[in-house]
Amino acid sequence: MRLQYIFIFILACFSFGVFAQDMEQYTSPWEGKITNSNTFSLAIEIDGILSGNPMVTIANDSVILKKQFEKAENKSIRFNVGENLSFEGSFSKENNQINGFIKSGILLYHVKLNKIKADSFRGVWNILMVDELKSQRFYLSVENGSGNEFQAYPFFGDNRFTGTWCRNFQKKNDTIYFSDGKTGLNFKGKLLNEKIKLSIYLDEYIITEIVLYKSVTDWFIGDFKTNKNQKTYQILRLDTMEKLIATDSLPNTHSVLVLKQGKTIYENYFGGYTNSIPHDTRSVSKSVSSAMVGIAKDKGLFANVNQSVFDFLPREYQVYRDTLKSNIDIKSLLTMSSGLDAIDFGVEGVSKGSEGNYQNSPDWTKTIMSAPMLYKPNTVANYGSANPHLLGIAIDSIVSEPLAMFMDTNLFSKLGISNYIIQTDNVGNPYFGGGMYLTPRDMGKFGQLYLQQGRWEGEQIVSEDWVEDSFKNYRNLENTIDKNGYGYLWWHKDYLVNDRIVKSIEARGTGGQYIFVIPALEVVVVITSGNYRNGKFQQPEFIVENFILPSVLN
Repeated sequence: MRLQYIFIFILACFSFGVFAQDMEQYTSPWEGKITNSNTFSLAIEIDGILSGNPMVTIANDSVILKKQFEKAENKSIRFNVGENLSFEGSFSKENNQINGFIKSGILLYHVKLNKIKADSFRGVWNILMVDELKSQRFYLSVENGSGNEFQAYPFFGDNRFTGTWCRNFQKKNDTIYFSDGKTGLNFKGKLLNEKIKLSIYLDEYIITEIVLYKSVTDWFIGDFKTNKNQKTYQILRLDTMEKLIATDSLPNTHSVLVLKQGKTIYENYFGGYTNSIPHDTRSVSKSVSSAMVGIAKDKGLFANVNQSVFDFLPREYQVYRDTLKSNIDIKSLLTMSSGLDAIDFGVEGVSKGSEGNYQNSPDWTKTIMSAPMLYKPNTVANYGSANPHLLGIAIDSIVSEPLAMFMDTNLFSKLGISNYIIQTDNVGNPYFGGGMYLTPRDMGKFGQLYLQQGRWEGEQIVSEDWVEDSFKNYRNLENTIDKNGYGYLWWHKDYLVNDRIVKSIEARGTGGQYIFVIPALEVVVVITSGNYRNGKFQQPEFIVENFILPSVLN
């Protein structure tokens, strides 16, 4: 009997130790090491699709998951691996390739699976955007711990991955849970004495485990040297610019690409970036959204840009139609002049309107359409991502296939663009307000398409009329520092170079993502950057005006 009491006492002490951890004692910076730099570069293989017994396998250095799924009709391929992980695609005409999207978190990763044998297709999915981590260090910041309450934010030593958006923080007994809303990765941390055993999952399937210890030194993230083997083109000499980038006088410049008459005359990458890494273009992809509206119009899917947005909105939003809002048409959305209280925050440092609210609401479209009107449509322009979001809702309502596939079929595949990622909205459709990931070379292709009046390799992808209308200056953006002129989701800017005014039409994204289209010089410039918090988001304009344009004109 005495032994039984001793056992109960020991068990009680053990249970108290396991279940009574206060998250305050774990509130600290933690760090560990990812064992393999290719851990998040995943091979995806589909077998048996033609024979009728399809199986999907996802693996890194070991098999992560293997699952059978039902064959879809026609050439379509669809399967769900878990609650937040799915695939949708189709066969090429020759049946030698599967082209589609992996949906994980809020991202649609475009992948191509090539035929490797009779009934087997294989491709690569880089869930962190890079094919190999330059640093295997992993960090976890556990914050605001008290009892069972906490927040936890993971950081990778390779900052070319743009970071996580973590949420759903929970603690059960001796284990913490949280998830990344962006990539869809799930995290599970076992709380141990002086360490945390962290497991990272793809849905419910484990990818890797990392043992974390409390950090004793400052974290070291990024600061990678330029890859000497990275192929660069330097017909154009920009030595001074490169020295300033190297000395951090032009901080966080990731890439510079210059095309003249369709030919690359300068291309360089900095800080470990390469030509194969899709960059977070932020609002640059608003201009891509404009192209998709134009393509839909060219195909006769809607009549003209003067149509009311209510012609496209689902029934549940028709309740917001009134005399003034019924005048919100496609053109007003393209020119940021819907009149809705939808002012953006961050790109030019302006104040928040409903822009700060709709992305935190369960129904983005409802929040936008219920916002008050500030102006009559097509009279005053205020930059805001709510406007192109409504364009995405409109175009999705008139295409016969998933919107992402419509975008790929009618734009990206025709430009030879396959290594890209689309951010989705709150219901999983492509978000026309921004957030697409493209390589700088592919950004250059898109700029060149518009410089060539919508033609690419002999094919008219976007009509010449649409490009011309897109590049017009309709009105100035009242809530921007420079009061820039604005077209169909394209910015206007004039540069003074050697007493000459050079006009540029630009796709812009916060942090310093730019595509400059300069028709008079037949030049396209692409610059990507990482200046999200230091106020230098317009640094590419300085680079173009002081280094690139003077070199081109000379």
